[in-house]
Amino acid sequence: MRGFARTEDMFAPTVTVPFTIPLEQGPMPAWLDRLVAIGLVGAATVCTWQLAGVTPDPRGYDTHVQLGMVPCSWPVLYGIPCPTCGATTAACLLVHGQPLQAIYTQPFGAIVAAAGLLAGGFALFCLLRRRSLFDVIARLYWGRITLGAIALLLSAWLYKYLMFAA
Repeated sequence: MRGFARTEDMFAPTVTVPFTIPLEQGPMPAWLDRLVAIGLVGAATVCTWQLAGVTPDPRGYDTHVQLGMVPCSWPVLYGIPCPTCGATTAACLLVHGQPLQAIYTQPFGAIVAAAGLLAGGFALFCLLRRRSLFDVIARLYWGRITLGAIALLLSAWLYKYLMFAA
């Protein structure tokens, strides 16, 4: 049986938890699990389709203008990039098959886009295999993920600021 090991105490025996459990054994009603999985697959598909239809801005930011959004006012008003400056461009580069350029453009945007694509793919896996999506979501370390995301956002903002000023 495939699974991953999790121990609370280094001297305790290793408990193997299956990677996913059957849908019927999940922590949420099966219909809600399926509905969220379908929504996640749909959101990932629509975002990928939208990003595939635009061209990454060569400046490294303002690609979102091609999607009908207003240009970012931070560079004009403050002369510095906003915290997510270049995130759409990085996501667009990732969708266009340029992951290294995406990370170079905006590390936070590239990682969030990759996580979104992986989440959509995993949700599709759960739908096709009748596995519980919520079971895996409930087992994630959300505190660590949140702290890591905040640290990555601030680091990427500093990186973008230094690249913007250059």
